[in-house]
Amino acid sequence: MSIGKDINQHKFRNEHQKAIINLTYTFNWMTEKIKLLFDVHDITSQQFNILRILRGAHKPLSTLQIRERMLDKMSDTSRIVDRLLVKGLVKKTTCETDRRLVDVTITKKGEKLLEKIDERNPEMDSVLSNLSEEESKTLNCLLDKIRNSE
Repeated sequence: MSIGKDINQHKFRNEHQKAIINLTYTFNWMTEKIKLLFDVHDITSQQFNILRILRGAHKPLSTLQIRERMLDKMSDTSRIVDRLLVKGLVKKTTCETDRRLVDVTITKKGEKLLEKIDERNPEMDSVLSNLSEEESKTLNCLLDKIRNSE
């Protein structure tokens, strides 16, 4: 379905306005799809992002280091880490080199949760199944170009 039909607006000021609205609409649509995937596991996309960062780091990270790697730079990393701690998905320890910092690591329970979510990768990939590999590559280049225009 076209963006005009989806949002019941048939006239746009220009193609740039339509693209901005289309990106915003698509972001919200995809966010909802992803949210449904994570709701099953009782985590948010931000919590998932932190777990993936910790799994990939293979070493303890401070909340500042986690924040630097997060997709959502506006999030309160400490608060999200604390929620993961309550769920037993991460653990905190005092940093050995700087007692003012706290190191965060993923727990076995956190790793097992990511493995369960990883099993659903084909389902996530299917969201873009109507795009060819080449179209996906073009889309990635266009999105990178938009973000690098500042």
